[in-house]
Amino acid sequence: MQVFVFVLNRTEHLEHLLQEFSARGLRGATVLDSKGMARILHSEEEMPIFYGLRAIMEPERRSSKTIFCVLPDDKVHLARDIVNEVTGGLDAPDSGIMFAMPLTFVEGLEKKQ
Repeated sequence: MQVFVFVLNRTEHLEHLLQEFSARGLRGATVLDSKGMARILHSEEEMPIFYGLRAIMEPERRSSKTIFCVLPDDKVHLARDIVNEVTGGLDAPDSGIMFAMPLTFVEGLEKKQ
């Protein structure tokens, strides 16, 4: 089992991404609002009024979505493929980052009857 993490900067892709995950059998993802360090530090340096105007002009760019889910090892590649298909790839600047890490244990995925 692995934890798959994807930080989506282009949040307009979120709904389509989650629909594709579900359609291809990847369920149980959690989505969190997130904001990168560079955005936080940059916004503190700007004058508040200019930051407010920028937020109005680019509302989808103010934050990111962090999506994570626990996947069997053989499903991680599928998650990567879906992310690349929906987003067009992560080579473009400020598009996002994804990674996976092995888990030493998982509890709560399967409920005992």
